[in-house]
Amino acid sequence: MAVRRISSLILALLFLLGICQLTPSFSLLAGNETDRDALLAFKAQITNNPFGKLSSWNESSHFCEWSGVICGLKHQRVVELDLHDGQLVGSLSPHVGNLSFLSIVNLSNNVLGNSIPSEIGRLIRLRVLDFSHNMLSGEIPVNISGCVNLLNLSMSFNNLNGELPAELGSLSKLQQLFFSRNNLVGQIPSSFGNLSSLEMIYGTRNNLVGSIPDTVGKLKKLQEFSFGQNNLTGMVPPSIYNLSSLTILSLSFNQLHGTPPLDLGFTLPNLEILNFETNQFTGPVPPSISNTSNLNYLLIADNKFTGNVPGLARLRKLIVVSINENMLGYGEDNDLNFLYTLTNKSNLQYVVISDNNLGGKLPELLSNFSTELTHIGFGRNNIRGTIPTEIGNLVNLVALGSETNQLTATIPNSIGKLQSLSDFFLNGNKLSGTIPSSIGNMTSLGRVNLRLNHLQGSIPSSLGNCRHLLSLALSQNNLTGRIPKELLSISSLAMYLVLAENELTGSLPYEVGQLVNLGALDVSKNKLFGEIPATIGNCKVLESLHLEENFFQGTIPSSLSSLRSVSDLNLSHNNLSGQIPKYLSDFKLDYLDLSYNDLEAEVPVEGVFKNASATFIVGNRQLCGGIPEFNLPRCSATNTAKSKSSSKLKLIAAIIFGILGATILISVLLFCYFLKKKSRAMSQSTLTVPFPQVTYEDLLKATNRFSSESLIGTGSFGSVYRGVLEPDGVVVAVKVLNLLRPGASKSFMAECEALKNIRHRNLVKILTVCSSIDFQGIDFKALVYEFMVNGNLEMWLHPADQLTRLNLYQRLSIAIDVANALNYLHNHSQMCIIHCDLKPSNILLDRDMNGRVGDFGLARFLSEDSDQLVSNRSNQSSSIGIKGTIGYAPPEYGMGSEVTTYGDVYSYGVMLLEMFTGKRPTDAMFTDGLNLHNFVQIALPVRVMEIVDAMLQEDEEDESESEKSQTLECLTSILEVGVSCSAELPRERMDIETAAVELRRIRAILEETRVHLS
Repeated sequence: MAVRRISSLILALLFLLGICQLTPSFSLLAGNETDRDALLAFKAQITNNPFGKLSSWNESSHFCEWSGVICGLKHQRVVELDLHDGQLVGSLSPHVGNLSFLSIVNLSNNVLGNSIPSEIGRLIRLRVLDFSHNMLSGEIPVNISGCVNLLNLSMSFNNLNGELPAELGSLSKLQQLFFSRNNLVGQIPSSFGNLSSLEMIYGTRNNLVGSIPDTVGKLKKLQEFSFGQNNLTGMVPPSIYNLSSLTILSLSFNQLHGTPPLDLGFTLPNLEILNFETNQFTGPVPPSISNTSNLNYLLIADNKFTGNVPGLARLRKLIVVSINENMLGYGEDNDLNFLYTLTNKSNLQYVVISDNNLGGKLPELLSNFSTELTHIGFGRNNIRGTIPTEIGNLVNLVALGSETNQLTATIPNSIGKLQSLSDFFLNGNKLSGTIPSSIGNMTSLGRVNLRLNHLQGSIPSSLGNCRHLLSLALSQNNLTGRIPKELLSISSLAMYLVLAENELTGSLPYEVGQLVNLGALDVSKNKLFGEIPATIGNCKVLESLHLEENFFQGTIPSSLSSLRSVSDLNLSHNNLSGQIPKYLSDFKLDYLDLSYNDLEAEVPVEGVFKNASATFIVGNRQLCGGIPEFNLPRCSATNTAKSKSSSKLKLIAAIIFGILGATILISVLLFCYFLKKKSRAMSQSTLTVPFPQVTYEDLLKATNRFSSESLIGTGSFGSVYRGVLEPDGVVVAVKVLNLLRPGASKSFMAECEALKNIRHRNLVKILTVCSSIDFQGIDFKALVYEFMVNGNLEMWLHPADQLTRLNLYQRLSIAIDVANALNYLHNHSQMCIIHCDLKPSNILLDRDMNGRVGDFGLARFLSEDSDQLVSNRSNQSSSIGIKGTIGYAPPEYGMGSEVTTYGDVYSYGVMLLEMFTGKRPTDAMFTDGLNLHNFVQIALPVRVMEIVDAMLQEDEEDESESEKSQTLECLTSILEVGVSCSAELPRERMDIETAAVELRRIRAILEETRVHLS
């Protein structure tokens, strides 16, 4: 019996041992299947795998051998998934939540869209979760708080929205939290004060509001706190200034206020970066800042700091000092004493103190600054003294600006040692002497402005060595001698060349024709003589040409007929003779001044010559004809034989009778105005300039009673009809407002206000308006425009048939036309005008396929020049609450931001991308965080031909290989402009003037190498 019992016991033990041996293998097998299926489910939702990161994910090998998959040695379970930098396109599978052994997930730098699956919250072993640099959208899942062992959570550079979940505050082990560059809203949760292990938190470039919670001061391990470029308000909690472990405190571009504590440098002794730029901080710069011996970046620009700048001698690790745009200094001699403390700092690269009230003498020891220095900005202060002779020691300078100060003496010859210098601004000082010839050694120069000084001598021919020069301004000096032909051979000059108001002599060299990319040339108010060189006609992108107040003679050359882009032409106060060229009638000129020359014969009556307020021809005694407003005699054979006295008598008589006639005419018009107003008929135009009057009956007849056959389009506030006005048979477009629509009346007033005083060849021309009542006694309002025979850009980009198409050159030219119009509206009209609804359907095309911006019904106006660095300036006159069209309206408008010129630039950028990809921003493919901007950005630069409009791809098929290469280069550059203009954040967008210059440069390349395209 004992033996039998022992045997049974042994068998039982063996059985139990077998179970114990088998159970782990069953468990392992089940775990293996779960992990493999989860990985395959992840792969199934990846639609593009350009770098082959997932190529090894197949049945031929164990999943632990797949690329980016790391398994634990003990259980063969997936513990790490690392697929960063794979450019994977697709979305995240919720099956990732089944990888229960995961400790690290790194999916950064891909193109993953859609939302973050909530199943992530099941990964309780997770320590690192990195989704940064993707296109994830939706809200941050609340149950990520279930990942209780998380040390690092990175979600920056996505399209996440919604509020920050307060539940994240329960991640007590979290050390690093990154969610910058998203669309997050709401406040910083006070629960974040419970993240007791937190060392770094970055939330820059979101739309966060409210104040910084005081609970942040409880995070005693916090080293880096960065919430720049949000909409935070209030004061910085005093408790934050007591976090002695802080190395980075960055709160730039918010609306924070208050005075930083004077002992900041003692309570935050470990600071390496202090960034308070663009807020509303006041008071003095804390003198204790000198105690932060590890400080690398001192960034307090664009605030309201006052007083003296403290000494910075102990800050030996300084790299950047940016204190510009404050109210620092008293305009006294000791204001610049702090500069003495910046010597012997070997890391110093950037010192900008411009736009303050700093006085005193520029220290000679400036030349003893670190040779690593790249930027010096001292402009717009009250600084006097001289430029140090040894300035040439700063051999790595890229930008040197001390404009609008009181500097005297000469520009030292040693300046030529600055061979890396790109921006060189000394305008608005009292500098004398000559421009040193050593300037020709500065071959990296891009922008130079030395205007408004007392410089003498000749313009150095060595400037011809500066082959990267974009703009040069030497006006309002005392320069003499000839214009060096070497200067005029710099084909890179694309913005402007301004030499006006000097004492320059000689002729304008024929080499001027080599400035094929130049946008503006001004040599006015000099002593130049000879004929206007015919080669100037080669400057085909020239928009502004000023030659006035010189001694030019001869005729206006016929070659100027090539300057089809010119909008501003001034040849006045010279000795030009001959007739006014007929081709000037064809130019889209906004301003023409030919006055005080010896021009003769008949004045044209077309084009700009129809507008007496834009054309000036006085002082040419032998001219005749023209429109009546010029008060010139009729052209006849006897005109030239009239005596001088007779001409004077006739001129006096004409003036007297003209005044009498005008008085009578005005009286009659006023009488008719009040009579018709009283009878509730036609009222005077809302515009304040004299336009022809039309009645409701006139427009009814012109449009065949507003018939459907005359209808050419409909919009938000009305319909547009084609009409023919009697008795002249002028073809017009009549926009009839639907006054039952809310905002229609305001739209009418806004459009009248916008168009009454602006003139530009790329704006739709308004002929008149009608504000009256119809035959039923109902209010009637309409605007009458010049008819555009080629319709709008929308119908050309998305035609109903393939016969209607635009080639590359046409699209680019239209894009330039629109950019020119925007630049005029934003920067050069009497009042800054913001269009607010830029889109292809509002771009009309005239007979010559020139682009004209129209529909100003949503326009806004700024009562002062808009500041391109400020995005929240309120408009003084608004039309209605709507701020554009979905897809084209900038994202900040959706958040309630005021309209700015940046908004128009965004709309322009989207439209530019649409013009060359053929895809509307509202295309069905743009979902889950993907938009037109991102679609193009991802393709640049290697996949450009895959995304461009199919019509352009067809055009390329007939090109040679060299032409295809040129086309690809141009398309890439154009799309880069579009991407830059449509950046999500306003401050990151390219300004419209720069965009126009860049697009003109691209067109010049096309014209030069492939003339047949035009």
